[in-house]
Amino acid sequence: MSVLNTKKLRLVVAVSSAMACVSMNVYGQNEQVSNGEDDKTEVIEVRGIRSALASALAEKRSSDSIKEVIQAEDIGKLPDQNLAEVLENVTGVQIDRTAGVGTGVQIRGTNANRVEINGVSTVGSGNGRSGISFDDLPAALISSLEVIKVPSAETVEGSVGGTINLRTLRGLSLDEQLFSVRAQAENSDLADATSPRVSATFGDNFDTDYGRVGLVLTGSYAEQQVASFDPRFDRDREVLPDSGSASAEAFPFLRTQFLDQVISRYEYETKNFTGSIEFEPLDNLRLYFDGTVNRQERAQKSTRAYISGTGGSAVVDNTNNTAFETIDLGSIDGPNGSLDLGEVQAVLTGTLGVGVDSNNNNIDPNLRTNTITGSRVTDSNVFATGFDLLLDRLALTGEVSYSSSESTFPRLNTTLDFINPNGPQPSEGLSIDNGVPIEFDASGGVLQFGIAENAEFGPSSEELLNPANYAFRGVGVGRSTQDNSETAFRIDGDYDISDLNSYFSGIKAGLRWNKNKAESNDISTSSNFSNPNTTFYRPTAALFADIVTAGPSNFNDADGRRLYIPDYLTISPDLSFSNPDQILDTINAAISANNATQIANGNITEGYATLSDPELQLDSFFDIEEETTALYLQGDFYFYVKDIPIRGNIGVRYIDTEITSVGNNVENGEVTGVREESASYDYYLPRFNLAAEVVDDLVIRAGIAKDIRRPNFDNLSTSINFPGGAGSAVSVGNPGLTPEEVISYDLSAEYYFSNSSFVSIGLFHKERTDIFAAVRDNPEEPIGENGQIERDITAPCEGGGIFNPTVTDRNVWSSVPGTGICVPLQTTINLPNEETQTGIELAFQHDLSEYEDKLGWASGFGVIANYTYQEAGAGIETFRPATGDGNALNKLLGRTDTDQSTATLADDIVEERIELEDLSQNAYNITLFYDKYDLSVRARYTWRSSFKTGDLISFDMPRIVDDRAQLNMSVSYDINDTFSVGLDGINLLREDRTEWCVNEGALLCAQGLTDRRIVLGVTANL
Repeated sequence: MSVLNTKKLRLVVAVSSAMACVSMNVYGQNEQVSNGEDDKTEVIEVRGIRSALASALAEKRSSDSIKEVIQAEDIGKLPDQNLAEVLENVTGVQIDRTAGVGTGVQIRGTNANRVEINGVSTVGSGNGRSGISFDDLPAALISSLEVIKVPSAETVEGSVGGTINLRTLRGLSLDEQLFSVRAQAENSDLADATSPRVSATFGDNFDTDYGRVGLVLTGSYAEQQVASFDPRFDRDREVLPDSGSASAEAFPFLRTQFLDQVISRYEYETKNFTGSIEFEPLDNLRLYFDGTVNRQERAQKSTRAYISGTGGSAVVDNTNNTAFETIDLGSIDGPNGSLDLGEVQAVLTGTLGVGVDSNNNNIDPNLRTNTITGSRVTDSNVFATGFDLLLDRLALTGEVSYSSSESTFPRLNTTLDFINPNGPQPSEGLSIDNGVPIEFDASGGVLQFGIAENAEFGPSSEELLNPANYAFRGVGVGRSTQDNSETAFRIDGDYDISDLNSYFSGIKAGLRWNKNKAESNDISTSSNFSNPNTTFYRPTAALFADIVTAGPSNFNDADGRRLYIPDYLTISPDLSFSNPDQILDTINAAISANNATQIANGNITEGYATLSDPELQLDSFFDIEEETTALYLQGDFYFYVKDIPIRGNIGVRYIDTEITSVGNNVENGEVTGVREESASYDYYLPRFNLAAEVVDDLVIRAGIAKDIRRPNFDNLSTSINFPGGAGSAVSVGNPGLTPEEVISYDLSAEYYFSNSSFVSIGLFHKERTDIFAAVRDNPEEPIGENGQIERDITAPCEGGGIFNPTVTDRNVWSSVPGTGICVPLQTTINLPNEETQTGIELAFQHDLSEYEDKLGWASGFGVIANYTYQEAGAGIETFRPATGDGNALNKLLGRTDTDQSTATLADDIVEERIELEDLSQNAYNITLFYDKYDLSVRARYTWRSSFKTGDLISFDMPRIVDDRAQLNMSVSYDINDTFSVGLDGINLLREDRTEWCVNEGALLCAQGLTDRRIVLGVTANL
């Protein structure tokens, strides 16, 4: 025994050293639905890789159409933590992350996909169509999952990229009783927290007097705390040489507009249970019930320290810009051809001063702090019951299912103004706040700012941490709800005709009926104390100091930055989520106490109003009901052509949908009735899949399929959503939207050169019409005499946009305090042109198990790799004008031709072709693994190139997320037949998420510096 242990110890050292070398090499590089279908299956065993490769490839080789599968050798052994992170293993799949946690999944460059559990549709917590959120489902629930890229006629419609089907364990498929328990602890370095996670599975089958019974129960409880540090530096306003500004240069440049230091913190508590019971009363009859129950609480506890008020002429004139950088904005695709935007200057370093200018105006870059708790509490359920019946030639299946998601979105966002006790003070009727000297620096790819060291009027650390120096500015409260559900029934038949003809082995037909419901209620309110005339004598934080806490002081931990704000106060984010009523009651008590004091001192004659409870926003309510009937007919074929076996399926799916959208008619704040919009549509969706083994070990596959993607529910609503901020767009629904149509063409070749090795290449092409896109109408933003933006503050907004009556803080968009302002108006349309996507997928899998007699322990090594290239066809003929931020970009570039009336493109205003979002042109995934002698080690390196998002922030142009890599590693060791231990490392290189404006590599806009996470666990198989 001691000799064996010594060998294992040496093995651990050898393998760990080898994998460490791999990770160092990678680091160096970084520096420079299934419904019983017989489909093409790319199987990647995620645990016990070597032992399962042969059977996995056999399943792949014998399948018909194009899908990919991930399997766990045992329940709970997937090394990733949620569904999104599991899917990152799959060829053609990329994921996006929130604070380092996988939350978004793109299949072949699109988010327009579907999530099912055991072939049953799920519904999401929001207005989307994809189903349950990827971060709601822990990996512990997943026995296997499949990604269907080319559907057959029996596949439920609704996906552009693919359908993701999670498969849980079934009791009747077990060979022996299963009882597994797993416990883990996860440490997140930036969050500085350790969280527990535990899961357990029991499964068995047994005979009774009435038939055979199978039972599987799986439960999990998980906590997770993650954080990302998100600096933002807006340089999206111009200073021109002839502007008259004291800070003007001999050249036009982009100046500092907004500085933001955000610590995004999320705390997850997820409770999941899935159960399956099967009953076989007869050899040809199976009855079953499946249930999945999910309870997730995602608490956002974010804090900010940010600099506002930088757009006033006093601040702009007295900004000391000490260095500039040359930005190559590159070119964009305009209406009449490529627009070469050329090079511009942007401020790089400098200081924002404090004082009084020659016109007796305060120079006041304001320091504000913010607590953000935009959270979500969701109860999701998926239930299904059905039967499988075999009658000689006919196989019948029937199922009734119900999926639901009920979500509450608790939100309590509070803002404090830091009143600098040094320098010029606020003045009643003129200013509500004052300035703080700031140094900023965007050099070296690091966006940073902080209190200017040794500057005149600079506050001390003690002053920054004194509640008496903070005044209450405002609060936004939300208790919005979203209730979604789907009720469905389906019956399918498969008739064996293999002995009746030479080509078709079976005919399948089926009917599916479903009803979807979505109800949304915006329950919110906001209060503001930012008017120097009416709320000048507002309460300070000294009156509610018991709910105030110091913000995190470690903003430099992620990258060792020089400039940041370590000392500031904010209202407790923990208490804001856990006990919002206490926060509101405490602030109201402070307002009342302050009212009494100010009235007694003769400063005011009437007290300020206390905070109100959130109310239902009548304009925003919608209730949508959608009913669909689908029929399909499919033929499965199998025949030979000159000794070449050919198999596959051909069929058509027909769908008929009726939809009704109901909203409120509101006049003078009262509901006077309802608005109801109805629509209907039907589609024929032909689908074809083929597989042929043209020579030994070489399989050629082809597929053609048509599908649709329905609009999100909020985009179909008749309602208007008025957000509380002057910087946010008002979203208006469009009941006239029609589904997007997509036709997919696939061709692939797979060569199997051993039982556990293969190489494949696949080509795909998609033709997409009626694509959804958001378009925006901006209000005009003229600059007033004092350099302040002066949007229209009265309806009906003749200069563009829409009047938002709920805005209580006009902020930097108007110098006139008050309620209501014109804001951007955004809606979703169907684009009129066809867009194409074309791509190539490469996959390779190999291990050294065949050389065990020669290599010994080293035969446990193997590799799994894939690469995806894809591009869009630039067929969209709709263009988005870059006129946001006061048309700053066009002013800077001197572009004035709004109607392309001149012969040259050099003066055309900047308009950019709308492109597909979230599409990375290149992506790859390499997994190196070792699996032998009870030891399993893996290192997975993923990389995706840049992609555009739907975030229209600077200039109303989409943000570009830079290319990003991630290295994850895991080690698992089986102590004996019962116990195993594991150690996982996630984001070991701690890669950040960089965002650019205009073009990749052009103007650096924002960073996301994310956690490194370490997970230690133990598993017991009893």
